[in-house]
Amino acid sequence: MEKGTTIGSEKIAALFDSGTFVETGAYMKRAGGDLTGVVCGYGAIGGKLVYAFAQDSDRKKGAFDALQAEKIAMLYGMAMKNGAPVVGMFDSVGAVIADGASAMSAYGKVLKCVSDASGVIPQIAVISGVCSGMAATVAAMFDLVVTVKDKSQLFVNAPFIVGKEVGSADYAAQNGLAAVSAADEADANAKVAKLIAMLPSNNEEGVVAEEITDDVNRTSATGVAGKELICEIADASDFVEIGAEYATEMLTGFVRFGGVTCGVVANNSSEKNGTITCDGAKKAAKLISLCDSLSIPVVTLTDSVGVEVSKAAEGAPLAAQLGKLAMAYATADTAKITVVTGKAYGAAFTLMSSKALGADMVYALPEAEISVMAPESAVAFLWNDKITEKTTRATLEEKWVAENAAPASAAADGSIDDVINAGELRQRICAAVYMLMMKNSGTPARKHCNLPL
Repeated sequence: MEKGTTIGSEKIAALFDSGTFVETGAYMKRAGGDLTGVVCGYGAIGGKLVYAFAQDSDRKKGAFDALQAEKIAMLYGMAMKNGAPVVGMFDSVGAVIADGASAMSAYGKVLKCVSDASGVIPQIAVISGVCSGMAATVAAMFDLVVTVKDKSQLFVNAPFIVGKEVGSADYAAQNGLAAVSAADEADANAKVAKLIAMLPSNNEEGVVAEEITDDVNRTSATGVAGKELICEIADASDFVEIGAEYATEMLTGFVRFGGVTCGVVANNSSEKNGTITCDGAKKAAKLISLCDSLSIPVVTLTDSVGVEVSKAAEGAPLAAQLGKLAMAYATADTAKITVVTGKAYGAAFTLMSSKALGADMVYALPEAEISVMAPESAVAFLWNDKITEKTTRATLEEKWVAENAAPASAAADGSIDDVINAGELRQRICAAVYMLMMKNSGTPARKHCNLPL
């Protein structure tokens, strides 16, 4: 097929701002004279430079070969040199089987490109058709995966082998592989554009600060939690949720505070009392890692009764997943701000970005409960002998909360920096973000001290 309008060329052009797409390697052909099954190029998305490739089902069903890998590698080379994001649109029946080892090596070449770019530039995969076998592995290595309802087929092993429910957009979302689900291709493009707008173009750009669209000093509503709280304190109530259908007891995504893009990690107390599960810990650690690699501040909202208690969790293994969450917070150099908005029992207080794990600022609301264990457990363990006809278990539990779980106790030993009212939550988070937004620039270099002469 000669170069012309194809499904792939239409898909990639629709991704960019109108009239900005420029194709690269447009006439690269296989030995037999056929154009390879991928369209590559660059353009603007929301005015920002972005590189993209789209596998083209009009060209031998997007069959993957060494030439396709070469085109994608060339694109990555330009993206890395210019410090701009890459969007990959996947739609291919798989490798050209007749190419044998050459095709397998071609996959390896693309895997290395994606690996080398990880943590340097944002990478967003859009599954616009079939993405199977090694291609699924490539897509999974991208920072964020966007699936399209009724179109995405994302799997390593074919559904007819492992189960017909495998590979659908819903299946990918429910298992944490898909970060964002789209209703159709137009919606997918809109969601990619939103992510591109919020993310920095590369790891050296620093924090992304846009024009403020909301009053920094706006009073926050009280008595809300979870997703409702995130929307309440974010600029214009805009919360771009990541992994909405996976591990719903943990909320992750992107918001802006005073115009500054921040990642947010929050326990969802309406699901399993905000329990930190294996999947929830993995979900949070993944977002923290992405934010840290691109110097995006992380805001953590803690409201959890503790970690998961089950035999299945222990076999996951729970300890390893909690360890990954702890390491994600502890090793992240980006700005980290934490607010205990509700319960923070035992390991939940420690794991959800405590000062001991390296949080820069930690606040608590007056009604927060910070306790070494749940009040009912503490009373049963320590005060069981104090229960009488006049002193009930409920009374002792209330006493424990008042005397041993009040945020003032945590503030007294420096575990939290301040106890703040819910109404000023947005204002205090914005102030902390502004104060810390240059943190990743490091300590200013000094030529020499100024002698007191």
